Amino acid sequence: MKKYALQMLMALLLPALAACSGSKVKEEAPIAADSLTADTCVTDTLESMIEEQPMPKAADELFDDFFFNFAGNRKLQIQRIAFPLTVKRDGEVEQRLEKQQWHVDHFFIPQEYYTLILDNRKQMNLVKDTTVSHVVVEKINLHTHHVKQYVFNRDNGLWMLKEIRHLSIAHNHNASFLTFYEKFSTDSVYQIESMDESVVFTAPDPDDDFNTLTGTIEPEQWPMFKPSFIPTGVIYNIIYGKQPKESKKKIFMVRGIANGLEMEMVFEQKEGHWKLVKFDS
Repeated sequence: MKKYALQMLMALLLPALAACSGSKVKEEAPIAADSLTADTCVTDTLESMIEEQPMPKAADELFDDFFFNFAGNRKLQIQRIAFPLTVKRDGEVEQRLEKQQWHVDHFFIPQEYYTLILDNRKQMNLVKDTTVSHVVVEKINLHTHHVKQYVFNRDNGLWMLKEIRHLSIAHNHNASFLTFYEKFSTDSVYQIESMDESVVFTAPDPDDDFNTLTGTIEPEQWPMFKPSFIPTGVIYNIIYGKQPKESKKKIFMVRGIANGLEMEMVFEQKEGHWKLVKFDS
């Protein structure tokens, strides 16, 4: 997310969490891998706080700034959906949703982190590109092998949800990687089998909070060095601009929302098999 969205979220979410729990919120607390449902109190409190603050016009310049508001503000969400909203399944029109049929979707805010799947680091530049006018947010259920795509276009300077598409992971442009990652995310033995001969890692220095350690590990050392949190179940991806083609490299990024979670894994396809070549936790 862009700086604007994160600053707003920090300012709004932390007081909401503290008010609901009755105790001081620890920003560095990790999120459980199966924590996919928001605490009702937090969600309701956050939503009401966001709705009290009108979205600045500048938020429409960058999709991330708009999307944070869209996900947290039910009033704005209704205003920014092109009803009747076309819903397609496997390329065929399934229905056209009217306004009264829409159920508010908070996307990844409840699970308190979001993920990105990139082919290269240049794609990160699109996040800050104000000329991007087409974005697809993907909600990926690894267990059911289902992808729900939310298609947004910026028309006359305003981001609008234009269409929803349902498809199987097999028909997704990241099909090969997602099929691999489903097993990788839950199977510790498979994780070791899927490591390169030597994997570069960067991790916090246990003796210095302001520094990191960089080195290499061999597969058998993975249990001692692997990230404490590897997302599974339901993950998200955001495609900015033109959909990329299938590639032999994937950068899987995890970014926490107001909890300090940061993680990145780099995979490469070698001899037909995905291998972990680098990770940063």
